[in-house]
Amino acid sequence: MASIRLATEDDVQAIAALLAAFRTWFGRDSPSEESLARSVRRLLADPGTEYLLAGDPPVGVCQLRYRYGVWFEAEDCCLEDLYVCDEARGEGLGRALAEAALERARERGCARIELDVNEANPPALALYRSLGFESRPSSTEGNNLLMRLRL
Repeated sequence: MASIRLATEDDVQAIAALLAAFRTWFGRDSPSEESLARSVRRLLADPGTEYLLAGDPPVGVCQLRYRYGVWFEAEDCCLEDLYVCDEARGEGLGRALAEAALERARERGCARIELDVNEANPPALALYRSLGFESRPSSTEGNNLLMRLRL
């Protein structure tokens, strides 16, 4: 059984290192690990953010962001940045992190959990679909799209 735990301030460097590995996996070289550590420290101080860690020492991470939503009169959870190191893949850690994220969201009373995943990542798509996540057309026409604008 995978060891999943809620991160604390003592885990800032481990989280930053895992996020830097995720950044590299995406083919990027910024932000720096130092910048990531500063951001993680700030986010850990925010009650609307949590990190979950897998393994000891940590080889997997995911970030959970919470916000109140008017559509369900409850919090929403956004599952962000789920990553497992290459050498630890295939051991069920990604699934364990995702399942722990679902449990944390339920514990907080969230009515919905959302994430974005690239369609060019079939293993991640398969994992999320196996847990009940779906990408489907809205109640009107077309598909719901996650859109971004960098400011």
